[in-house]
Parts: sequence; C-alpha cells; structure tokens
Amino acid sequence: MARIGVICFPGIGHLNPFTALGHALQERGHEVIFFGIADVESRVRASGLEFSLIGSQDYPLGTLRKLDERLGQLRGLGVFRFTVERVKNTAVMVLRDAPEVIRKADVDAMVIDQAEMGGGSVSDYLGLPFASVSILPPFIRDNRVPPFFFGWPARYDLLGRIRNEFGIRLLSGIASPLYRVTNRQRQAWGLKRFERKEEALSQIVQITQLPLALEFEDGPRPAVLHYTGPFRFDKKRPPVDFPWNLLDGRPLIYASLGTLQNGSKEAFEIIASGCAKLDVQLVISLGGGLSGDGFQNLPGRPIVVEFAPQLELLKRASVVITHAGLNTVLESIAEGKPMVAIPIGNDQPGVAARVAAKGAGIVLSRRTLTSAKVENAVRTVLQDDSYRQAACAIREQIRQIDGAALAAAILEEKLALGQFDHASQVKSKEVIRPK
Repeated sequence: MARIGVICFPGIGHLNPFTALGHALQERGHEVIFFGIADVESRVRASGLEFSLIGSQDYPLGTLRKLDERLGQLRGLGVFRFTVERVKNTAVMVLRDAPEVIRKADVDAMVIDQAEMGGGSVSDYLGLPFASVSILPPFIRDNRVPPFFFGWPARYDLLGRIRNEFGIRLLSGIASPLYRVTNRQRQAWGLKRFERKEEALSQIVQITQLPLALEFEDGPRPAVLHYTGPFRFDKKRPPVDFPWNLLDGRPLIYASLGTLQNGSKEAFEIIASGCAKLDVQLVISLGGGLSGDGFQNLPGRPIVVEFAPQLELLKRASVVITHAGLNTVLESIAEGKPMVAIPIGNDQPGVAARVAAKGAGIVLSRRTLTSAKVENAVRTVLQDDSYRQAACAIREQIRQIDGAALAAAILEEKLALGQFDHASQVKSKEVIRPK
C-alpha cells in the first residue's frame, strides 16, 4: 500500500490526534512517517510510528517548552499574534528543511495539519498529493459563519454576515505574514502564488475532527470538506499517577485549561474560589504549565496535580471546566459531560460558541472572570439537567463514529492511496533549497 508522510504542528494537542490518525492509516496497511522537530520525536516513536527529524538548527531539544511558557503568559489577540509568528517561523523551517528529507523518505502522499502552513507548498513542489487535516473547527471562507477566533454565535442575517466578514478580514490581515513567506518560496520554486488564503489548503480533500453534530446548524458545507469525529488512540496514552483515595464522593468538578495557554495562576484561584462555595469536590489539572507547589492553600482545598488521567476523571466528573480546546471538549462530550467553558485564545472561542449553541455548556469570559461567575455557572450546569441532556444528545450522535478510522478511509479514497506501491516518482527530483 502507500507510504504516507505527516507534518503536524508541534504541540501535544496536535500530536495526540495526529498519531491516532497515523495508527488508523497503519491499520489499513499503509506506512506512516512523521516529519517533526526534536521535541516531538520521543512522543511519536513511543506511539509506534516512524519519525524523521527536521528543524534541528532552529528548534533544538527544549525549544518547545520555552515557546509554550511564553504563550501561557498571553491573552486574547496577543495569543493569536504570537501563534501567527510561531506558525510563520515553523513554515520557514519546513519550507527550507522538509523537501530534501521528504524526498529521501520516498513517500507517496502527505497529510498536512491545517495549522502548518508550509507543508502543502512542499507537497506541491515535490509533486505529491496532499490532504489538509484540521483538529480545530475548519477554516471556511464564508461570511455566514464567524471565523474560529471569535466566540460569536452563528448569524445568517445581513448584520451577522457583515460582522463575520469584518472578523474574517481582520484575521486575514493579521495572518498575512504567513502567506507572504509561503508565496516568496512558491515563486522561487516556480509554483503559482496563493491569491486567496484558502488556496493554501488541499483542493483534493480537507478533513476536520470536529463532528458535524457539534457544528453550527445551517452553515456552509464545502464539497471538499469532510466532518468526522474525535481522533483517539487511548491505548497509547502514558499512565498518569493520581491520588484516587482522596476523592470523597461529592459531585466532581474537573478543571483543565489545557497544556499550552494555562499559565495563569489567577484563573485557577478564581475557579477554586467559585467552586469552594458549592458542595462539590474540585480537581485541577495544571497541564504542565505551572508547578503544583504554589497551589497548596486554595479555597476549598481542591486536588491539584500537574498532569491528570483526564479520560478516567471525565468518566467520574459531573461538570467539566475547560478552556474549550477541541480535544477536551470532544472527550467531555464522549462521556456526556456538560461544560463551563473559559476560552483563552486561538480556536477556543469558536469551539466554546459551538458548545453554547448546542446547549451543552455555559461560556465565561476569561477577561471578566470572577469567582461569583464561576460559582453561578457551575451551580446552573449542575442543577439544570438540560445541559447534561444536550451533551448526551451529541454523544449519541457521535457514539458510533471512530473519527480516526473514518478519516483514514476518506484519505484512502480521495488520495487514491490504493494505487501506490511505495512510488519512486520523488526520488529523482532535484530539490532546490530556499536561500
């Protein structure tokens, strides 16, 4: 069968679903190789997938943690600007280093993270078919829906479309450095420049792990875009120690603000203070962004751990307090758990808006967060069973969907992977390295 290369954005929230997709492709008989920086090598290899290093000059071991620490200190539009700069720098590295490494790896097709801007152009240059895969809400250039960065509800009237168009143009302007970098290299390679932002995505197949059941109703559905469901491969998750004996039987509130933008001690203190006024037991997962040493005397004496066995805790939780990262939202929905969403930046406001639109949770602003708002939101979600029922309704719609397996089947069909037998058409291509 085919040999498939994968480039995904270097972060745990991207690696977990992409390695799950890699395993699904392996189960269909294909070979899968990840191209990435040093900081992700051990995690990819531990999952049983092949790995090839790129970016050793720009991203030596330990770089990723420093970048994540910086990101954890930012809020709002600053998060997006920092992310754009980081994606731009990664794209420069991929455009420079990936062509030669991919050529030597002798792959037949590529799977490119939608958040990784250089991989599609490298695929075009090497003459390889590629798919764009998003672990976030998909990018749809249509003013009937708000862009993912904004937590606006969907509106299809004239005022709503004007607002959405403003948001699309604002984000396009901020992201324009990404496309300038990519277009300069495409021009050097003799490739057609991108005239529109969406041209950077695959024109063969685009896949999102966002289930259709969680998407805004009546929104646009481009023919090239396929909704699937969560990409999960739970058996490969490393075990995490947890003091299970400390759970006391009260309703469990599980709070996690992710692994990247969770560097605010104040946010966890506000959450603890709000939950302390309720007859609940709070478990806080710091996600590696902070040390547990500074959380010994929080109100209500919650259980605080740097990393938590999230899937096991979600089964026991009554309410999930989340930053609305799509992976955590999907894992919460899979257990039928209602949420209190506190989005911080990037795609999280858009995911939170979808949770609220489906009635599966309440959204609070991080900028105006108070303990009283947390207390009221958690109490409401606990006492009003409609939130749990909405989460369970989505769960029932996606229960039978194996998102990674479905995505692998779509990739196999749309990229015609069955025609390959470790093709050699790339081997002889002379790679022109960027200057």
